Amino acid sequence: MTSALILIDVQRGFDDPYWGKRDNPDAEANIAALAAGWDGPLVLVRHDSTTPGSPLRPGRPGNAFKSEVDGLAADLVFGKEVNSAFHGEVDLDGWLRERGITGIVLAGVQTNMCVETTARVGGNLGYRVRVVLDATFTFDLEDLTADQLAHATAVSLRGGGFAEITTTAEVLGRA
Repeated sequence: MTSALILIDVQRGFDDPYWGKRDNPDAEANIAALAAGWDGPLVLVRHDSTTPGSPLRPGRPGNAFKSEVDGLAADLVFGKEVNSAFHGEVDLDGWLRERGITGIVLAGVQTNMCVETTARVGGNLGYRVRVVLDATFTFDLEDLTADQLAHATAVSLRGGGFAEITTTAEVLGRA
């Protein structure tokens, strides 16, 4: 089986205090390790927010990729305005299928938003989906902490049969 590594919304705008308290301070290091150790197709997805004042709006400094992924030799780079990477500027499903890719490995931001939504859609489309939980992060939301949200995402994706939950070390064969 051929798998693609899809790094979702690893953008500078997520460093803005606008988002609030986050979890997993090691996420960026794990994302960088995944990218460096990955031997297969690599996809970078960028969130192009349409929300006024968002740090992720095109043309703002926060729309740029973080240094951990900026400049990577990706096979595909594109933007999206919604949560799922399957609903962006590119037909990601078509691109993957044209290349015989049947599995996707997901990492990036936010765990419970764009990563989770992409995992759910990917699972519905029949891909083997693996979410590298230690290479994601999110932010507190309403009365839940970022840690609680990440845990809930893992339980929902695994329990619902959408995705396997894994670690950077497992994906890179170091576990």
